[in-house]
Amino acid sequence: MDFKIFSYAISAIMVMIFNTVVSQNLEGITGVRDTSYTTVSAFANDIKTHPYIKIVKEFDFDSVKQENDITYCSFGERNLKLDVFQPKIQSNTLRTAIIIIHGGGWRTGNRTQHYPLAQQLANKGYVAFTPEYRLSTEALFPSAVYDLKAVIRWVRKNAIKYNIDPEKIVVSGFSAGGELAAFLGTTANKLLFENDICNSEISTHVNAIIDLDGILSFVHPESGEGDDSKGTSAATYWFGYSKAENPGLWKMASPLTYVNEKTPPTLFINSSVARMHAGREDYIKILRNNSTYSEVISFETAPHSFVLYNPWFEPTVKGIDNFLKTVF
Repeated sequence: MDFKIFSYAISAIMVMIFNTVVSQNLEGITGVRDTSYTTVSAFANDIKTHPYIKIVKEFDFDSVKQENDITYCSFGERNLKLDVFQPKIQSNTLRTAIIIIHGGGWRTGNRTQHYPLAQQLANKGYVAFTPEYRLSTEALFPSAVYDLKAVIRWVRKNAIKYNIDPEKIVVSGFSAGGELAAFLGTTANKLLFENDICNSEISTHVNAIIDLDGILSFVHPESGEGDDSKGTSAATYWFGYSKAENPGLWKMASPLTYVNEKTPPTLFINSSVARMHAGREDYIKILRNNSTYSEVISFETAPHSFVLYNPWFEPTVKGIDNFLKTVF
């Protein structure tokens, strides 16, 4: 079947799912960037309970080349950007690519928050990418998924340029970015979540997943997402429906729904906030049943935004490096 025709059919199915109960709420699409979650704002909150933490500043490695604001996908007047961090030293061995997706409840946050992580990983020999994607102030689910799958395609398309092994592409992310990373890794080439723009002929499979405190299911009993009692929750904004209004959509958007024998090795790095790894054990059980490698690193006293701070930043980098050396 023609891909475009199939895409239209899938879109029609999704519209039916979205409108099975009530009309989708579009009030969250403001067109104004939400800047409420930043490293500084997170630090101001977390230092109250963790007075010893320090923000990880950007590095200035002589060994790392950084390219900013590269367009990876365009539609209409919208140009989606990413940044590339790569070792300056040439290598005869193809390198591993790591896509780092920022968090912020699918509504806020910024890719620049993970520049230190990208710089440190590049210093260790990886090629790291920090993409932007459409947040819920601009477009609702599954637009962010479409954008980030376009990132995977772009990285694979540019593998030769950046001396990347196209079968060593890793998708990682923090918080909402971790959920998105797991979702991308579990729905590779699944037509329901693919679109026909920006290198659609290229595969969106990845070879490893790194989830930094991102939930695995929106409908799992452990999940705290969807509590709108004190205001509209982040996930409700992203879906345009509350969990009660359209539980089928919330399940459809959960990585845990799609884990199977094709899911790649997965690393979980988690804080002390239990709800931020909702569904993890069920996910791991499925991986084990399929003899797929997984690993968990838990920082028992860490706040949710641990990846932005010392003393957890360096152990996080070390954990990622060790995991990738194991699976590759």
